Amino acid sequence: MSAPPSTSPTAPRTIEVFADLRCPFTHVGLHRLVERRHALGRDHVALVVRAWPLELVNAAPLDPAAIAEEVDALRHQVAPDLFSGFSPDRFSSTSLPGLRLVAGAYALGLEPGERVSLALRRALFEEGRDITDPAVLREVGAEAGVPDTASVTAPVSAATDEDVLADWREGQRRGVIGSPHFFVGEDSWFCPSLDISRDGGRLRIASDPAEFDRFVAACLGS
Repeated sequence: MSAPPSTSPTAPRTIEVFADLRCPFTHVGLHRLVERRHALGRDHVALVVRAWPLELVNAAPLDPAAIAEEVDALRHQVAPDLFSGFSPDRFSSTSLPGLRLVAGAYALGLEPGERVSLALRRALFEEGRDITDPAVLREVGAEAGVPDTASVTAPVSAATDEDVLADWREGQRRGVIGSPHFFVGEDSWFCPSLDISRDGGRLRIASDPAEFDRFVAACLGS
C-alpha cells in the first residue's frame, strides 16, 4: 500500500526517504529539508517517507536511553529549537502502528502521507505523545483526512504490517544503510545534514552545511 513516487509527467517531483518514525536524526533532517523547501518556494516537491523500521532492521527494540543520548546531543550541539517535548519515559515502544498509518495515508495521496509522517514525528518529539496510542493515531489521521478503520486489535489505517515490510524490503533492495536515507532518482544521501562521530565514547554531532547545500541543490534546485 505504500506509494512510490509517480512517474507521470504532470505529477509533482518527489523526494523519497527511508526512515524510522522514532529516529531523532530523521526528525532533524526532515525539519531542515521542509524549512529549506519552503524558503526556496519549492513546496510542490513532495516527500515520500517510506518505512525503515529499525526495530526490525536491528532485530531488537530501540533503547530509550540510547535515543535520549542522541536527542540530548542533537539538542545541545545542532538543534536547540527541536525536541522540546521529548521524554525517554514516554518514548513509544514500537514504530509499527505509526508506520501503518503513514502507509495508509500515502495510499490516499502524497499530501496526506507527508502530513501524517511529519505530524507523528512532531507528536513524539515535540509534544511528548505516545504514537502507539490509538487515540493519538486517530487524531493525527483525522487531521490528514485518513479514514478511521480502527478496531479493538487494529490501530488506525487500512494498511497492514505487510505494507511496512514491503517498504523495508524495497529499502534493502536499494541499498539503504540507515535512517534517514534520501533518494532522488538514482542519487542517494544518508543523513546529509549531520556529521556524527564519537570522541572517547561521547556522541558528537555537527551540522554539515556544505553537504546539506549540495543535497538541497540536487533535490530542490538552487
